Amino acid sequence: MLAKGQARPGLLLVFEREVLQFRKRPFLVFLTVILPLILMGVLAVVFSAGLATRLPIAVLDLDGSDLSRTIIRSVDATPDTAVAVNVGDLAEGRHLILAGKVHGLLMIPRNLERDVFASRRPEVVFFYNAQTLTTGNLTLRGVNAALAVVEGGIRLSLRTSRGQPLDMARGSLAPIPVQVNPLFNPTLNYTHFLLAALLPAILQIGIVTTMAYSIGQDTETRHRLRILRRLGGGLWPAMLGKLLPYTLVFLVVLGISDALLFMVFDLPLRGDRLLLLSAGVLFILANQFFGALLALVLRPMATAVSIGTLITAPAFGFMGIGFPRIGMNAFAYHWGEMLPGTWYLMARIDQTIRGTPQDLSLRPIAVLLFMAVFLASVVALRLEVIRSRNRRQRQIAALPGEGTP
Repeated sequence: MLAKGQARPGLLLVFEREVLQFRKRPFLVFLTVILPLILMGVLAVVFSAGLATRLPIAVLDLDGSDLSRTIIRSVDATPDTAVAVNVGDLAEGRHLILAGKVHGLLMIPRNLERDVFASRRPEVVFFYNAQTLTTGNLTLRGVNAALAVVEGGIRLSLRTSRGQPLDMARGSLAPIPVQVNPLFNPTLNYTHFLLAALLPAILQIGIVTTMAYSIGQDTETRHRLRILRRLGGGLWPAMLGKLLPYTLVFLVVLGISDALLFMVFDLPLRGDRLLLLSAGVLFILANQFFGALLALVLRPMATAVSIGTLITAPAFGFMGIGFPRIGMNAFAYHWGEMLPGTWYLMARIDQTIRGTPQDLSLRPIAVLLFMAVFLASVVALRLEVIRSRNRRQRQIAALPGEGTP
């Protein structure tokens, strides 16, 4: 406790002032807490299933044989696809795909069964929409898996019907078997990698724009900047006192999103909790200093907010989730490298799904630390420039004949 009449530290004064701003400006509460949580809740509902299953496809059966019916049943039995409708011709199937009612069309040609048993190698054709990469690849995977099972059964029955022993027939079908072991996310659960990446991307936008808005309110005019400096006992302590409440708020929001992922959607935590927490803190600080720098450099405040949104809004596309970063061009690759969210996502995936050893996870955390320190240094340099400029202006104003200070 401070003694009566003793001045409180400037940083604490600015901290209390900034906390009161949440009451005076409800928009800040909406921007920092309500909006991110609403977006996170909507995304959680969208991806609550975890995996897209039973995607509808259409079937054009021109053969009508036992073999074609077996193929249709096998395709319908896979977890990826569901036979929703039988069509009479290709035009009807194309219309259903374009209308979005089905995600693919399986066409079984005429005389399929006859040609198969005559060793003529007929083709079963599958049409799918390649523009929708996720649904298109999932339906293609389901159809390929079903046809491979049917094809293996046919080959096995043909060999055994010719007198070949069952064990020998099975061995001849796959002389070099391949053991496939999907790592880290074997069920392809979208919640565990897509939703876990979307939440930091949303939070990154909120942090940068909030700091650009909040700091821009005080730095937009000299009058407000002087008040902030007097309260904080200097520009640097005042800036730290202004940033700290938002740091705590964003940590709480990030903690709520992580609690949702870990407790509701069973996101694994195979790595080190301390590394994950350190990455989260550095991620928030780096984005805060970036937003502060925009507010200190750009005028008016609306420009800083707009530029911050322009830079961070498309950040998800450069993080390497929807498209691998190693396959991006130089511009996209380096754009992603300059965003804190890219490195935080790397550390996040390492410490949750992959369970990467600590020594291999230090690089993204070191980059986040460098970003936070570098941006903080640039902000401090900018504050020093502002302080020097204001000092010169006061000295000029104090000269005789130049007006009263």
